[in-house]
Amino acid sequence: MIENQNIKLKPRLERKRHVAKTITWRIIGSIDTWLISWILIQFFGENPQEAGEAASYIAGLEIISKTILYYFHERIWYGLNWISDRQRIRHIIKTISWRLVGAIDTILLVFIVYYCLFNTTEGAAELALSIFSIELITKIILYYLHERIWFSSNYGVIKPKDQ
Repeated sequence: MIENQNIKLKPRLERKRHVAKTITWRIIGSIDTWLISWILIQFFGENPQEAGEAASYIAGLEIISKTILYYFHERIWYGLNWISDRQRIRHIIKTISWRLVGAIDTILLVFIVYYCLFNTTEGAAELALSIFSIELITKIILYYLHERIWFSSNYGVIKPKDQ
């Protein structure tokens, strides 16, 4: 019964909050992806200019694909009521679910960029798995911190009135 009361008293979140969270996360995430991609592409043998171009395409395409994916991820998680919003475990599970979606997207983008820029996918698998391995750590940490900061923010939150 207490859980049902918590659901009724759950603050309403305006779409502008989800849009703002999407934009701020995408900036952080794309900078992280660009930097990791640029370093790794050079490590795998491309010159800094080609590495910069490939990293820019990966991060640029990611801005489009992950902005859309993240927005829907936010909306889906807003609708889930099976874990209290006040529990850190919700943020941890949400972080892991987003990381899985993000990893699949990044892997696909690496293959697309490699094929378009270098006319081959040779080396793309190693690069994609390397990016995935590093981002698994960096993005989980960054996303969790981003989630906790937004949790403490009241931007776009309409709190219910006590009944």
